[in-house]
Formats: sequence, C-alpha cells, structure tokens
Amino acid sequence: MLAVVKIAGQQFKVQAGQSLYVPHLQGNTGDKVEFSDVLLVDNSGTISVGSDVKAIVKAEIISALVQGEKVIAFKMKRRKGFRKKHGHRTHYTRIKIESIA
Repeated sequence: MLAVVKIAGQQFKVQAGQSLYVPHLQGNTGDKVEFSDVLLVDNSGTISVGSDVKAIVKAEIISALVQGEKVIAFKMKRRKGFRKKHGHRTHYTRIKIESIA
C-alpha cells in the first residue's frame, strides 16, 4: 500500500515500515502521530485521489530532533569592504510509518 501525504507543507510518498526525515514536528521520541491530510492512496492497483481518500497515516517519532547539514550564505561586494556571513542548520524529525488505514 502506497500513499502520498502532506506533512508541514511538503508532500511525501510513504509506505508502511518506511522511515523518513520530515520538517521538525512537536513531540518526543516514541510519540505517535497521525497525518490526516492524505492526497493519494494506491491499494494494490486501486487508486483514490482527492476527496475520495478516507485514509489516515499513523507514524511513530524515532528521533525528535535531527540537525541537517550546515548551510552558509556568504555575501560580499568587491572593493567595498562589505562581507556578511550567515549560516543555519535545518531541524528535522525522523519518523517511521506504522500503518496506512
């Protein structure tokens, strides 16, 4: 069974038993979360799309806070002495899909 679910404004293609990194969610390790905004469900060849979908994706939080790679934004204007360096690390949450019901 396959589903496309919308999590924090992004679409993810998920299957039961799959683990993936999503934008940071509130909760602790071991908490159960449900995603009701399911856009598409493929159940052994039968496809449901849009308002016909009546599925809920259930998942468990494996790691509450995972930091991504450091991204550096460096700005400089030549011959002016202007240099500005900003950096950030995006926060993610690792979840494991338990079921699509």
